[in-house]
Parts: sequence; C-alpha cells; structure tokens
Amino acid sequence: MRTDGETATNTDPTGPWSLVVPLKPLARAKSRLTPASGPLLRPRLALAFARDTVSAALSCPAVADVVVVTDDAAAAAALAALGARIVPDVPAAGLNAALAHGERVVRTGRPRAAVAALNADLPALRPAELSRVIEFAAAFPRAFVTDAEGIGTTFLSAGPGVELRPAFGGPSRARHLASGAVEITLAGIDSVRRDVDTGADLRAALALGVGPYTAGRWAAGVPAADSP
Repeated sequence: MRTDGETATNTDPTGPWSLVVPLKPLARAKSRLTPASGPLLRPRLALAFARDTVSAALSCPAVADVVVVTDDAAAAAALAALGARIVPDVPAAGLNAALAHGERVVRTGRPRAAVAALNADLPALRPAELSRVIEFAAAFPRAFVTDAEGIGTTFLSAGPGVELRPAFGGPSRARHLASGAVEITLAGIDSVRRDVDTGADLRAALALGVGPYTAGRWAAGVPAADSP
C-alpha cells in the first residue's frame, strides 16, 4: 500500500467509494444517551440514527456501497433492507478493529476502492454535505472530519491503495492529525460533524434537522408493544 506522503491517484470526486459503518449491538449502543432517552428508547434511537446515516450515505452519487459491520441481528436486517451490505464483526475487538475488518472486506472484492469510515450516529446527515466531504477527501491519501466538539472524528477516508489506519475513540482528532491525515475544514458540513452521544448532542441534531427514522422514533417514544 502507498504511504501517506505520496500523491493520491483518486482525484475523481464522482468515483465509487465504499463507506464502512460500524455499529455496536443495540443493547450496548449509546449508553451516554440513557439519561435523556431512558433505557427502552435508547437502543431504538441508536438504530434510528444508523438508519438515517446509512440512508443518507446511500443517496450520495459518489458512494458505491455502504458496508455495516455489526453483530446485531435486528440492526443488520433493518440496514440490509435499506441496501447496506452487512458484515459480521469477526474481530470482536472494538471499534477500530471492526473498521479495519470492514476495509479488508471491501478491498477483497475491490482492491483499488477508495474507502471511508463513517460514524453510525449521524442522524442529521445530508447527502449533499457528505458529497462535498468526499469530493475534498478524494484529493488526499487520507482525510478526516472532526466532530462538532472538535475532539473526535466522524469520517476518515483512504484513497485507492492507501491503508485506512483508523484511530477512533476519545480524542481521535489529535491521533488522526498525528498520523498524517488531512483535516477537512470545509464550511457548511455541520451534518457530517453532528454525531450523537448525549442528550445535548441529540437536541443539537434535532435543531439541525434529523432524518425521518430519528424524527419518527423521537416523536413516537416507546409504545408498550413496540420493538426495535
């Protein structure tokens, strides 16, 4: 694989990208959201976030496919119905191992694919904003978008022949910068930066304008007979 310092060959922003989206089992997802949502609504919101994220990503002309790495059967069925490819989390060794696994799966079938990791908790994601991010990222071997707090990462890309080298979790912005990835500082990409971990994050996403799955789930709450 090419090193980060070499010139990227993927300069076509409309080329087919594969996005890798990791998703924890819903029973464990978004634990910090519990004070705002309650324990019953929380996993349902996590799935709604993922549905809106995947749906928006698949609407991008530059995206060839979305690979979801998850061991959750309910999430797998719901996201496959949207058109995502489901890959079991074989490493079962955390977020970055899951992303690297998804990258390997993509490049087994498409060795020269441009690949990007995308958070599953971007319920306000807009296809046009993601398209702008991908267009920018296409000019660099590796590039990333920091989260709304300026600490974490919501998107990390690797051009053809370049290893993704994900370092998500906690202060990942600093780690991705140190690894040589270029930070994407475009204006007007708030929906790509707005991940949701807490009640405050959810309120910010709702104000920004969430997708139909999150909007519907938040409005409906959790009826007694409801299921994820």
